[in-house]
Amino acid sequence: MKSASGYDISPLSPTDVAELASKLDEETYRITQRAGTERPFCGTLLDNKLNGAYHCVVCDLPLFSSAHKFTSGTGWPSFFAPFDSQHVAEREDVGHGMVRTEITCARCGSHLGHVFPDGPPPTGNRYCLNSASLRFVEEPPPSG
Repeated sequence: MKSASGYDISPLSPTDVAELASKLDEETYRITQRAGTERPFCGTLLDNKLNGAYHCVVCDLPLFSSAHKFTSGTGWPSFFAPFDSQHVAEREDVGHGMVRTEITCARCGSHLGHVFPDGPPPTGNRYCLNSASLRFVEEPPPSG
């Protein structure tokens, strides 16, 4: 199954996810596999201003682009749109005494964070991510 942007988004088997997740450090495993959250203002990608894509730390699917990143002031990397809408899955999260929309990697199911309807134009969405759930891939500078 291919996404509109040409990536394989076929769901991985639980065995494949478990094998990939077994290579993660304890904190990254807690966040991606147990729907944890890192403390605000401590993630390594919060202040990243480089051009590139933010990939799933587990299966390497590109999830968000630096072109869609903005400073929300919330303490977590924030984006107004995903790299490809088919790369991110949403589901209702009723934990912690509130109703939110959890976002996960569409291919491996890893927890990424939450999406809220208080972002900037053009979407009005704020995808609030854990740095630990992402791996940044820098875009090569233009040759000239």
